[in-house]
Amino acid sequence: MTRAIQTSSFYYFFAADTRSAWLWLIARAWLGYEWFMAGWEKFQNPVWWGNDAGAAISGFAKGALGKTAEFCTNPASCHPDVQWWYADFIQQTLVAHPYFWSHLIVLGELAVGVGLILGCLTGIAAFFGVVMNLNFMLAGTVSMNPIWATVGILIILAWRVAGHYGLDRYVLPILQRITGSRGRAG
Repeated sequence: MTRAIQTSSFYYFFAADTRSAWLWLIARAWLGYEWFMAGWEKFQNPVWWGNDAGAAISGFAKGALGKTAEFCTNPASCHPDVQWWYADFIQQTLVAHPYFWSHLIVLGELAVGVGLILGCLTGIAAFFGVVMNLNFMLAGTVSMNPIWATVGILIILAWRVAGHYGLDRYVLPILQRITGSRGRAG
């Protein structure tokens, strides 16, 4: 049984029509540049990648743990920036293995940036960028994370055309032939 779900022309234009691909090229190139530069700055910094790797992430983790409810002056009316369950996650991962996470974050930021700039596996690159943004926000860091996450989510929703002016135009059909799947609208 085949079912068809009708979408609005507005949604179709931005999520599936290749005429909107140039808009996504601008959005993903900007976001990719931002991710790449964030990773590149960390790569050149010895507290992220080098002799002292792990020092920056340890400081970040301690700062996040300081934003939990146990550090509030009035716990009854406290709305902590970091929830207890995420603080536990930080303790078990970042604090326990700062060297590993420092390198993984640097490589992740660089990979997301390259993927978005080149338009290669654009939806996947944007997804992992949003995952990193979510983790930074859950750790109590706002900065540009909500804006980057929003643009990343929009790119994920438009994955079918977001990489049209990029390597996805060639890579996705090859992957579809290999996996035998459908999904890219033309």
